Amino acid sequence: MSTWQIILLCVAVAIVAALIASLRTRQKDIKKVAYMMDALEDGELNFRFRDSNRFNRTLNRIRTIFEKQRQAHEQDSWTKLIRVLTHEIMNTVSPISSLSDALAASVDENGHSPLDIKAGLGTISESSRNLIKFVETYRELSGVARPVKKAIELQELMDKVIGLESEALAARGVSCRYRPEEPDLMIFADEGQISQIFINLIKNALQADARHISITAALNKDDETVIRIANDGDPIPPAAQEQIFIPFYTTKKEGSGIGLSLSRQIMRNHNGSIELIRSDTSQTLFELRFR
Repeated sequence: MSTWQIILLCVAVAIVAALIASLRTRQKDIKKVAYMMDALEDGELNFRFRDSNRFNRTLNRIRTIFEKQRQAHEQDSWTKLIRVLTHEIMNTVSPISSLSDALAASVDENGHSPLDIKAGLGTISESSRNLIKFVETYRELSGVARPVKKAIELQELMDKVIGLESEALAARGVSCRYRPEEPDLMIFADEGQISQIFINLIKNALQADARHISITAALNKDDETVIRIANDGDPIPPAAQEQIFIPFYTTKKEGSGIGLSLSRQIMRNHNGSIELIRSDTSQTLFELRFR
């Protein structure tokens, strides 16, 4: 073998070795990206790659960006929650305080008062009960039990949910139908908790004066079970659409403001999600995803 042949052979071996090393590195990088995407989808940002090369440093920068965004979002959510809590508590406590002061100031040395003390005490008692109810509602929101999951056939689940609400639906002349796009769809979930979400969405639709409620379900390309609940009731005001998942925020006089926030917490405990897709004069559409 001539010298040139030996040189060419060495060059060829070096090129092949470099290609193999590049492919191995590429496969590792692909695995890193897949791991990072799974972590981001699950909301887990407690990973960090070794700063041994530019690619790893880039992934770590992306992770830092997501972490900063999540912290900013969480801070904003807490600020909104505290604002709502403060508003609700002050609305209840202020009348109690002012009425108590008025009753106390009206009583003379002989214990007589021109004010109706009995009625005033009744008002104070009622306000106190409302405050206790508010605190109990907050306790309910913050104490969601861990889901006890099992395989659930969606058709059976929807039949039960619609059956439970059949009387309310019939009283208002509202149609509610479940139409799966594929047969025998199933989810792995806590039946009681997930039923609570659907019942809440149906009741919200009734309160919005909907005439038709449509529930569909299908598998998407990522093998997620996607359930969509649409109604033709009054739309959610645009200014409220970004606030509806905040605890105690409500646009209804009779609403507690925890139904949708509780639903989101339940879905997160199921490693899923619930989102408002649209709400306009055509329809209000919520989407649930089960991974």
